[in-house]
Parts: sequence; structure tokens; C-alpha cells
Amino acid sequence: MRALLVQHDHVSPAGPVVDRLAARGHDVTEMTVVPAERHLTPGVRAEFPDPLDWDLIVPMGAPWSVNDPGVASWVVPELAMLAKAHAAGVPLLGICFGGQALAAALGGGVERAPRPEMGWVDVDTDAPSLVGPGPWFQFHYDRWILPPGAVEIARSEVCSQAFVLGRSMGLQFHPEITVAEFGLWLEHGGDAQMRAEGADPDAIMAGLRRTEAASIARTADLVDAFLDRVAAR
Repeated sequence: MRALLVQHDHVSPAGPVVDRLAARGHDVTEMTVVPAERHLTPGVRAEFPDPLDWDLIVPMGAPWSVNDPGVASWVVPELAMLAKAHAAGVPLLGICFGGQALAAALGGGVERAPRPEMGWVDVDTDAPSLVGPGPWFQFHYDRWILPPGAVEIARSEVCSQAFVLGRSMGLQFHPEITVAEFGLWLEHGGDAQMRAEGADPDAIMAGLRRTEAASIARTADLVDAFLDRVAAR
């Protein structure tokens, strides 16, 4: 089974998500859209592969907005790729920015959330065996507008947290979070962003260090459930 992982920037590795896909027998190819040297000028040109060449596609998170005109040069073709994949029945698992991109590609949209979510958040879930209550790690300013026909299966006070449509599933949270990844986020602007919103990145990092193993275990269960109950439809 061939899986394409779309990593939008160099500070958003998929970590436990890739590890679990590999453990389940997927041969994962990682595509980085914005190289490290273009992180501050992300309006690159990107050529996405034919989605029909893959058995699974996973678009990951990103520090930008799907609606940001500065990244439209690669967001527009990515949305077209996701739409083609979904129409052909290729399973899609969108994570944070990737979940918002998936919603937009399938006829929904993306808008500014009433407030950002940062840190650990429990979610209200209608399908706990698919998407458990968490807590799940959040770091986002936007939220999606559900595509036509999508079924919302989890939510928080701020926004929809998970939806399923056919063989596609979008997640608003970051199941891939690790101590190392969060450290990269803090080094590349996340520390200032969190403090500006009244969040304490030091306390959040300390909590992540204590609970990383449990978080990775939840992620493995989530990936398994997606593969067995959504992608296998």
C-alpha cells in the first residue's frame, strides 16, 4: 500500500502518524511543499503527483491559512489534487491545515474561528471508537465549514473537530504532536503566538513531556480506526 504524506513545511513532521502507517504496512512517501529556505516566503510553486497513483493521501498541518493569498500558488493545485483523489475513492486523512484544505476541496470552506485553540482540548465525540474524546493537541486560528454531505463526528466549543465523507476524514487537531515537533513550532514563532493569546508554552511543553507516550498511543488507535473503518469502505 502506497501512502503519500504531504508535509507543508519543515517544522511539521508527521511523527507518530507516519510510524503507525508504516507499522500497518504502508510504504510512505513524504512530499515537502515549502522548503526550509522559503519558510518566510512560502509562495512557492509546487507540482503535486497524480493522486490516482496512491492508495492513501495524508495532508498535514501548516502555519499558514488555506485562505492566505500568499500561498495560493500551491494551495489551489493541492485542493484540486484532493478533490480528484476523493472523487476517485482514494482515502484521505486531513490533519489541521490538511483537514481544512480537505473541507475546502470537497465543497466546504475555511473561515476564521471566533478564537484560537492552543494546547490540549477534550472534544465532544459522536464516534468514540473512531475519534476518541482526547485530549487532543490544538494550534489553529481557522476552522472549516463542513462540505455538503459530510458528517461531523466531533466538536469543541470553538469549532468542528472531525468529519467523515466517504473514504475521507478531516481532523482539526494534531494527533502527530511530539515534544520534538512542539519544540520546532516554538522556535519558529509559536512561542510568541501562544503568549500573545494568553497561553503558557512552557506549561504546555511540560505537560506534553509528561503525557507524550499516552498521546502517541491515542494516535496509533486513531490511525488504526481510520484505516479500518473509513479508508476500508
